[in-house]
Amino acid sequence: MTRSRASAKAAGTRHESATAAYLAEQLDDDRIERRARNGAKDRGDIAGVRAPGGGRIVLECKDYGGRIEAGPWLKEAEVERGNDDALAGLVIAKRRGITDPGSQFVLMTVRDLVAILSGNRPEEA
Repeated sequence: MTRSRASAKAAGTRHESATAAYLAEQLDDDRIERRARNGAKDRGDIAGVRAPGGGRIVLECKDYGGRIEAGPWLKEAEVERGNDDALAGLVIAKRRGITDPGSQFVLMTVRDLVAILSGNRPEEA
């Protein structure tokens, strides 16, 4: 089954909304919400996510019918992290056939992991 542009867009919106609602509930934080589009200076799909030390985390949601394109997606999350001057940029990838938002994949670089765990973004090598 191939997706139309409209059905792909609707699937992406559902994935973003479900992820935002799940995070807001699990983290008991009503500031977490699906972000309005920002055009050329996109700052991710979900707003209000913070690391334990308070640094902003950019979340880019992807629903490609179970396909994973880690490299391009992480590059996009890094651009959006820079646009938002955030601590880290992560990708939430929808798993095919899995609707539970807590069971989706999270993709990140080790640099992002260090930033979240330490509260400081390491320099690029």
